[in-house]
Amino acid sequence: MFSRSAVVTRTYRLVCSHDSRHLARRVSTAANAASDGASAALDGASTPLDGASAIEKAVTRSGKRRHLIFNNRNGPSLQHFLAQPLRESGAAANAAEPDEVPYMSVSDWGQGRKYYVEVYGCQMNVSDTEILMAVLNKAGYLRTMDAADADVVFLMTCAIREKAEDRIWSRLAQLKAQRTKTRPERAPMVGVLGCMAERLKERLLEADKLVDVVCGPDAYRSLPRLLSLRAMSADGVANVMLSADETYADITPVRLDANRISVHLSVMRGCNNMCSFCIVPFTRGTERSRDIDSIVEEVRVLSQQGIREVTLLGQNVNSYRDTSQSGAFETQGYGADLSRGFSTIYRRKEGGRRFAELLHRVAQVDPEMRVRFTSPHPKDFPDELLYVIRDNANVCRNIHLPLQSGSTSCLERMRRGYSREAFLDLARHIRKVIPDVTFSTDVIAGFCGETEAEHADTVGVMREVGFDMAFMFAYSMRERTHAHRKFQDDVPADAKARRLQEIIDTFHATARKRNQRFVGTQGLVLYEGLTKRHARPFGSDDHGHKVFLNGSVLADLKPGDYVRVLIDSATSASLSATAIKKTTLSAYYQQFPQPEFGAA
Repeated sequence: MFSRSAVVTRTYRLVCSHDSRHLARRVSTAANAASDGASAALDGASTPLDGASAIEKAVTRSGKRRHLIFNNRNGPSLQHFLAQPLRESGAAANAAEPDEVPYMSVSDWGQGRKYYVEVYGCQMNVSDTEILMAVLNKAGYLRTMDAADADVVFLMTCAIREKAEDRIWSRLAQLKAQRTKTRPERAPMVGVLGCMAERLKERLLEADKLVDVVCGPDAYRSLPRLLSLRAMSADGVANVMLSADETYADITPVRLDANRISVHLSVMRGCNNMCSFCIVPFTRGTERSRDIDSIVEEVRVLSQQGIREVTLLGQNVNSYRDTSQSGAFETQGYGADLSRGFSTIYRRKEGGRRFAELLHRVAQVDPEMRVRFTSPHPKDFPDELLYVIRDNANVCRNIHLPLQSGSTSCLERMRRGYSREAFLDLARHIRKVIPDVTFSTDVIAGFCGETEAEHADTVGVMREVGFDMAFMFAYSMRERTHAHRKFQDDVPADAKARRLQEIIDTFHATARKRNQRFVGTQGLVLYEGLTKRHARPFGSDDHGHKVFLNGSVLADLKPGDYVRVLIDSATSASLSATAIKKTTLSAYYQQFPQPEFGAA
């Protein structure tokens, strides 16, 4: 039996009660009772209705179809609809089964319908897309590379900055024009997925027939059902429930590019840091980590498939904490300390297997597979993690160290949990432990209340640390963040633009100078093939640089091969080198265990 509790809003938006454990099977004339926002008893119907009819009546009572939205505020726990527990690893693993819905037939799901997906934003969105594809393929959908041939067009979106969202609104307008003018007889559904879906679910559905389905980052298992609901009853359907435990650990991703030699592997989701400028905790939820067994096994499978580089992925990847029962890995608490001088605004939990152990275990799977990780937080670099990077030749010597601001007062407003001095001390300490390390970073120009003196502090830290790569942006205020509630976005646009340009110029000047130290040295490059634009041979080195290659040895290389090179020249963004000899990762580091330059 199902619970009889549900909510029908004044506009007949059907939303399950958050306290309900099942979706109602009966619908009564409860619209008036719902006007005060209270839950209504749904047992007035004289004859029980099947679930599909119940939904149809609930959403069409006013004569027009209405939106169907499931979320954490006024949505259910959905244990029989959306939030099926993770499957046990083993025979049932990697099934990518869509969620079970008691009242809906599954016989027509998929039916050879074609989907087309466009990915915007970060690497986590790429990873999410590959999970999404596994779910859709299992449900019978087929991927097409041509949007004009698609029955459903998905946009995997980013909400980190206003400009990213503006691109999506523009693309949605284009899709509407195409649907109404070029394909009115077979207009495709349009689905918005990812962070923007969670942040703007109601606005997306209420926009002028731009979107049919909205699905948040923790709800991809439900997408085939949402598509069926949209086709069956509602004007627009959304599931933006955030989960406390969803990691998709049991789903084997379907790679966007089957020929890639490098992949990103999601090991944790969500973020607890609550930096005042950041929307991620509100769009991705709190931190939860995959179990170490499933990660190591997936890396083993990737190695067998010929993957040469894996990047461990998470919103705050080095806060990884696995508390599952592992039959193979029993160490707990190793590498649990914070970086010296760093703090958190939340209460940290004890125990569990930490990122240092995960990185060590992954590195042991295949000594010929390079391992990277992104994106970390500076607070989570205990010495144990640094030793793992130092002592494993296949763990790359590039560390992403997000600065955001070089001013202690600005960092306090950002709620970053460290000072200018603590950040500089950490950078110096890492270079002491790993002399050949390179740093990449994130920098925000023009955060709320930023003064010229605070901006000058940021430029000063960039010069002192000497970053090799950087992602630099003008501040964009996001709704629901701490900054949106407490501060004013009061730095003028022209000042932001000028400060950003100074930051960019400083980065290029220091990176160009630092990269010159590689010229004349030998290095190891993972050959990746030809660039798309100019068909130039290229690869990547251990420090995260793109390396353009020349030389007769290239004729004998295929993507995935390691090659010893001599660096000929350098810019602020890349290196150029002559390929000397095809080799292996292990053989190269046996011959060249230390770089030819010292700590900078």
